[in-house]
Amino acid sequence: MSALLKLDGVHTHIGSYHILHGVDFEVPLGQVTMLLGRNGAGKTTTLRTIMGLWAASAGTVSFDGAPIHRRQTPDIAQLGIAYVPESMGIFGDLTVRENLLLAARGARRIDDIDTQRLDWIFGLFPALKKFWLYPAGKLSGGQKQMLAIARAIVEPRRLLLIDEPSKGLAPAIVGNLIAALRELKATQTTVLLVEQNFAMARALGDTVAVMDDGRVVHRGAMAELVENEQLQQRLLGLSLGAHQ
Repeated sequence: MSALLKLDGVHTHIGSYHILHGVDFEVPLGQVTMLLGRNGAGKTTTLRTIMGLWAASAGTVSFDGAPIHRRQTPDIAQLGIAYVPESMGIFGDLTVRENLLLAARGARRIDDIDTQRLDWIFGLFPALKKFWLYPAGKLSGGQKQMLAIARAIVEPRRLLLIDEPSKGLAPAIVGNLIAALRELKATQTTVLLVEQNFAMARALGDTVAVMDDGRVVHRGAMAELVENEQLQQRLLGLSLGAHQ
């Protein structure tokens, strides 16, 4: 399987702090790659470095075979890469409708958005249709996360970077989110997903990279990690079996 995204020896400094120490991994085309690791391992920094929000101080980030680590964030987004940060980044004073319209770069009005695509998004996240004209800031945490992901996919994207979408959500909402991301996965959308919920990792992941102290310490098939509790314990300090 060819790699859509590849990191090779990536270092990132934030001020005087050296956060990433030679990160290497690939995101295969059409698959979901899980980026796992303990808190502070460097996962969010990795996503932000890919998007150009923080500059790589060494190494290369390649997208579809071309280097992007010296490009600006808007240029990276124009390549078809969308980023859903842990903070979700929605505009609370704007309605659900207005949030989606802003994210659809090719649309000046809601009628310019592909109707079939909008209906598909409503199928994934029915609450967004129900609260179409509500201020986004009044949505629940789960609904805000749905809106954040919907903004990322309101237009076709080649790669989605999603940072801990299940954080702080009730189990029932996490289940709905897994179902929606499974459907998205079935469209062969390429995804790099940072997640602490291992039920979600197990349900969605094709491949996995595990980080520790700014380095990738394991990469391989997600199924291999799911089946090997000793490896889970060594890499993550816990067992996926405890998160059924």
